Amino acid sequence: MSRWKRVAAWLVAALAASGAALGAAVIYFGLYDVSATGPHTVPVHALLDVALTRSVKVRSADIDVPDDLDSPTRTQRGDALFRAHCVQCHGAPGQAPEPYALGLNPAPASLVGSARERPAAEMFWITRHGVKMTGMPAWQYRLTDDQIWDVVAFMRVLPTLSPEEYRDLAQPAAAASGASSGASSDASSGASSGASSAASSSSPSAPAAAPSAPTPPSTPSEPLRVGDAMAGRDALQQYLCVTCHAIPGVPGARHHVGPSLAGMADRSRIAGVLPNTPDNMRQWLMDPQRIKPGSAMPALGLREQDARDIAAFLRTLSNFD
Repeated sequence: MSRWKRVAAWLVAALAASGAALGAAVIYFGLYDVSATGPHTVPVHALLDVALTRSVKVRSADIDVPDDLDSPTRTQRGDALFRAHCVQCHGAPGQAPEPYALGLNPAPASLVGSARERPAAEMFWITRHGVKMTGMPAWQYRLTDDQIWDVVAFMRVLPTLSPEEYRDLAQPAAAASGASSGASSDASSGASSGASSAASSSSPSAPAAAPSAPTPPSTPSEPLRVGDAMAGRDALQQYLCVTCHAIPGVPGARHHVGPSLAGMADRSRIAGVLPNTPDNMRQWLMDPQRIKPGSAMPALGLREQDARDIAAFLRTLSNFD
């Protein structure tokens, strides 16, 4: 190697080391402002945007878009899902996001603009997988792929809607829902009132029912498969298990209120009450309060497939491997 090449190599190495040392000092001495009231700088915003654009483009390249994406049925279903899950943060024509979303940093993108600029496959990938370092969650744990495509179908229509048209779309569904609810209420009020009176008179001191697991999101049924340990590792983060437990191989909070899950596969019992089998673990994860009333372990509304996957991952956590 010639002398000038050696000098250049040493210079690049010295600059890299100096930059790393400066960055470490800024972080260690608390000079970097992590508050959400202090926005990212313009260069950081630009870097994040490039990273997002390129990452999504590469990972969505092989996604097959459904042939019926423009069907009115998909659009109508997507409208309902959008209003239930998306408008709160992203807003819509004539509708502002909820107050809690106004403080997110970076700010949630306007989906009207996203639908104009991004292909359907990219919108599907972002909705399904979420985006790190933002408030955008991975909806694959709350919605099926078919429902996510419904949302994408509606987002493609969103740029064409005026505020009045967006508002009017919700009225037929709301009216139908109100009529159905009213009829159901009228039909059942008498029987319900009678049953309630009879129950209260016969057992005035009956204990309140134990809290049950929250109902998982209403989704079309999907075929269940054998538990996948790697999918379970990802699901542990999505259901916030890492905020209570230290879990080997799963990054998360450093302050835990529950026991470590290290060596979980070697334990004979789950919560001291169930033999440690994959099926028992699935049942425990889906409704711990039913298995052990009064347990500090909350019911998180896991879907059965996610519970199977998490149980499969926990079977890999052995101290003897």
